[in-house]
Amino acid sequence: MFQLFKALQSSMLVRVAGLLMLTLLLCIPLAEINSINRERGRSQREAAEELAATYASAQTMVGPVLLVPYVERWMEPLRNAQGKVIGQEARSKEMAHAVFPDKLHIEGSMTPHERYRGIFKIPFYTLNATLGGGFAAFDPKSVAHSEADSRIEFKAPFVVFYVSDLRGLDGSPSIAMNGEGLRFKQRVPGLGDDSWLADGVHAPLTGAALAAWESKAPLPFEMKLGLVGQDTLSMVPIAEETTAHLISPWAHPSFGGRFLATQRAVTPQGFDAHWRVSSLVTSAREQVRAGLSDRDDRSAAATATAAATAAAATVGHAPRNLGPLQTFDVSLAQPINVYSMSTRAGKYGALFIGLVIMAAFMFELFRRQRMHPVQYGLVGLSIALFFLLLLALSEKLAFWLAYASAAGASVLLLGIYFSAVLQSWKRGAGFGAYVAVLYGALYGLLASESNALLLGALLTFGMLTVLMLATRKVDWYALSAGNPRTPEPVLPDAAASV
Repeated sequence: MFQLFKALQSSMLVRVAGLLMLTLLLCIPLAEINSINRERGRSQREAAEELAATYASAQTMVGPVLLVPYVERWMEPLRNAQGKVIGQEARSKEMAHAVFPDKLHIEGSMTPHERYRGIFKIPFYTLNATLGGGFAAFDPKSVAHSEADSRIEFKAPFVVFYVSDLRGLDGSPSIAMNGEGLRFKQRVPGLGDDSWLADGVHAPLTGAALAAWESKAPLPFEMKLGLVGQDTLSMVPIAEETTAHLISPWAHPSFGGRFLATQRAVTPQGFDAHWRVSSLVTSAREQVRAGLSDRDDRSAAATATAAATAAAATVGHAPRNLGPLQTFDVSLAQPINVYSMSTRAGKYGALFIGLVIMAAFMFELFRRQRMHPVQYGLVGLSIALFFLLLLALSEKLAFWLAYASAAGASVLLLGIYFSAVLQSWKRGAGFGAYVAVLYGALYGLLASESNALLLGALLTFGMLTVLMLATRKVDWYALSAGNPRTPEPVLPDAAASV
């Protein structure tokens, strides 16, 4: 039995199997560290949600739109129980007609700032914008009759402006129409509770603006707006031609929505972006018109499913089956999300542990320096703890500095440890240099996201190539049998220093 135990202890196959098992066991602390990383990422998202609930959320902007309320009156036959017409009954219903601008130009600047929730920084912006444009002369014939032989009586119109989170209004917006200053009031009258547009603000036409509308003259307008939002600003192109020009000192914008910027310049000093959208390429107007309706609407849209109707009540979405509002967006993207970077780094954890254990095994194989399984375990744990240290430091420091600090500490620890284990400071320094190369390669993978798969494949293939070339003349059977006359590898220096 003792001889069998000695044979198993000296068997190379058993040692290799043990190292593979140890590598698998070390994946357990790696999984726990990745779990901590995901939890911290969720905490960051929760912090953003809490600030959205208590301060301001991402903003969607619609308007200004001219809303013309009216009453449609008609007569319906009054029948008795036998179906015979015995008279006429007066019927009426109140509706609203939306008039969209011919042209709308948004000129603004986004000033970024950050708010904290615990240790988490959440980006916000303050938009200072001028919205200019004009409405064409109103033609009463453009309002369709929904009933035969009906009569339409128009009421005084008002301007409607909608933002998805009114708490973000920085002061009261001001609008001048035909030279007349108008005052905004809460909510939009005449719309049902199921209408998302009802949550906006309105300004009744008065004075010169009302006189121009009644005389069927065009109505130019200019609106001043201050708006605070979290991360993303979305604008709905409602005019015949909608143009926008935004500038900001934020150097990492993300352009999204249905319509991307036609021109954009992004520099370390910020971004400068232009949009131009025609009504011919968007259904935003139809989505806004649908927002005027409630569940009692007689249109075909009223037959949509309950799920679609529930989505209609969601801020920033058009009702029923029209889908999300068509917008053009800009977001203040964070240049480096430490949790996503740490998650990406952690995906290479098992590979790194395997490569470091492989290097230690090569030292043992070629330099005849026996290492205990406990020593292998400590080496693997030191690599696993690098990822935990990286996560902790990156919450306090810039990511590159956190990475350099964690990698430097790990390399120094392994260099000192292997100087003692291998009884040579040169071998310890060589092993530390090998680990430093691995950390440098990992940082290259993280920094080059678009080429990460290629670089990772090349790294793995390169390490396997070195291993195969270094051991191609090793007599593994002789090693398993304990034969001390194992031929030296062809690339001992490479195996010792890489």
